[in-house]
Amino acid sequence: MSPVFPMLTVLTMFYYICLRRRARTATRGEMMNSRRTIESNSRTLPINSEVVQYAKEVLDFSSHYGSENSMSYTMWNLAGIPNVYPSSGDFTQAAVFRTYGTWWNQCPSASLPFRRTPQNFQSQDYVELAFEEPVYPTAVHVLETYHPGAIIRILACSANPYSPNPPAEVRWEILWSERPTKVNTPQARQFKPYIKQINFPSNLIRLEVNSTLLDYYTELDAVVLHGVKDRPVLKTSLIDMNDLDEEDYEEKDVCGMEALSKQFNSAALREWTNNGYFDKLPYELIQLILTHLTLPDLCRLAQTCKLLYQHCCDPLQYTHLNLQPYWAKLNDTSLEYLQSRCTLVQWLNLSWTGNRGFISVSGFGRFLKICGSELVRLELACGHFLNETCLEIISEMCPNLQELNLSSCDKLPPQAFNHIAKLCGLKRLVLYRTKVEQTALLSILNFCSELQHLSLGSCVMIEDYDVIASMIGAKCKKLRTLDLWRCKNITENGIAELASGCQLLEELDLGWCPTLQSSTGCFANLARRLPNLQKLFLTANRSVCDTDIEELANNCSRLRQLDILGTRMVSPASLRKLLESCKSLSLLDVSFCSQIDNRVVLELNASFPNVFIKKSFTQ
Repeated sequence: MSPVFPMLTVLTMFYYICLRRRARTATRGEMMNSRRTIESNSRTLPINSEVVQYAKEVLDFSSHYGSENSMSYTMWNLAGIPNVYPSSGDFTQAAVFRTYGTWWNQCPSASLPFRRTPQNFQSQDYVELAFEEPVYPTAVHVLETYHPGAIIRILACSANPYSPNPPAEVRWEILWSERPTKVNTPQARQFKPYIKQINFPSNLIRLEVNSTLLDYYTELDAVVLHGVKDRPVLKTSLIDMNDLDEEDYEEKDVCGMEALSKQFNSAALREWTNNGYFDKLPYELIQLILTHLTLPDLCRLAQTCKLLYQHCCDPLQYTHLNLQPYWAKLNDTSLEYLQSRCTLVQWLNLSWTGNRGFISVSGFGRFLKICGSELVRLELACGHFLNETCLEIISEMCPNLQELNLSSCDKLPPQAFNHIAKLCGLKRLVLYRTKVEQTALLSILNFCSELQHLSLGSCVMIEDYDVIASMIGAKCKKLRTLDLWRCKNITENGIAELASGCQLLEELDLGWCPTLQSSTGCFANLARRLPNLQKLFLTANRSVCDTDIEELANNCSRLRQLDILGTRMVSPASLRKLLESCKSLSLLDVSFCSQIDNRVVLELNASFPNVFIKKSFTQ
């Protein structure tokens, strides 16, 4: 018998099984004219009265545009009834995340992406909301009031945040997900996605967003949870074939798959006693092939044979380990399973992970004691399991650490940050929305003189930013990017020390710093002292004037992003001069600039088509 014949037989049988599946799909499709027909036939018995409730409380979030000490533009605005809807526009009563578009990925402060990030994980920010009563969700409605379309995932949790007893098990279930899509209008809408039924009641809902396709900040007003108290039981057995996974097919095609397996094993594979061509490939080439697999696929492949197990467990496959996409399931057991493979890990992303008891301090410590010696980059954003012991372990077990992200770790006690000063090789430090205090920060700046990127946005526990700016200017001569977003008391004195000492600065965020006044010459001084500036945010500083813009035009030819939202003192003529001088400029935010009306924006857009000129509005 020709060796080709058994393979043809195998392919024929496989094709036959596919036809059977397709025929069965068509038959069931004829029984259901539409999804609406299924829904009408799937009403529950007995009928439950639907509970409709707005969010009672905002439990957690990754970022927001607003301040920690006010309600304007903060995530806390999502609690309760709508404040804005159905109006459209930019309102301080809405919830707004910190970023939008691709601008933040194009800044000097942008971090390189992790390898092996699954394509279906594209979430950038999140917010978690608690509702009064646990229900089986039937609908989740989100009131979006400006630039909608950022929401890409909605999840429900089995844990009741108001229960006095901790749950034995915490489960997250995706109710709805979709890839980022462009919405062509900034107008308000009520977003009502078709959600999946789950088998547990929930009063904890999580929204995840991706704002890269948006032309401006998305604004959310309220979230409405619809649900029933009793678990629904379907009256009909009709099934929508679009909701079936491949696993559902496999169970019902046991006979066909068994026959195929027998034919394949007996005829085609009788003589295959080795690893085929894998035995002939160089070790390095197999390693290269495996780098294209996601982490779960790599773990599955390790179970197939000894050869691939050896490759899949090679520590070189885990030098970049991004565990953020698996935040909903990652726990101490997961870390213990990965421990032996991660002895050479250099980049580790544990952002969003470990909350609600998933990762313990001891589990985190055991992992770093084995896997921390080679770490160069450690991402721990929103890691609410962290405490002072964890930072002490990091300082002791990660001597080569150069990048540390503690963004929105707002539950870390102030004294914990003292341990960061032991990491003398740090080049990037993100402390956005943390409780770091002035004494600890001064110690960090004194010992970490190699810093190139520093984020202190919304750090409300710092008493005197002029002292901090003076220390930065004296100690951090290599600093390239600095985020002082919403620092409450920096003055022209601190800016002068900063500009004098950090002349390599390429990015500076002074948005919402109310104590800075253009009349002191601080902005003009910045422009003259920092010729390498590529990004400058002076958001909501009403005093920025034509003189400042002209100094930027004369001295900062590399400028790419400028935000002067809210100024009343800048004229169209100075903006035109800036656009003519700064050929690399790609973003210019002139929202709420009283002298820059829509007509001026249209004229500038026509003259400078490569620049995104943003003019926000309120109705």
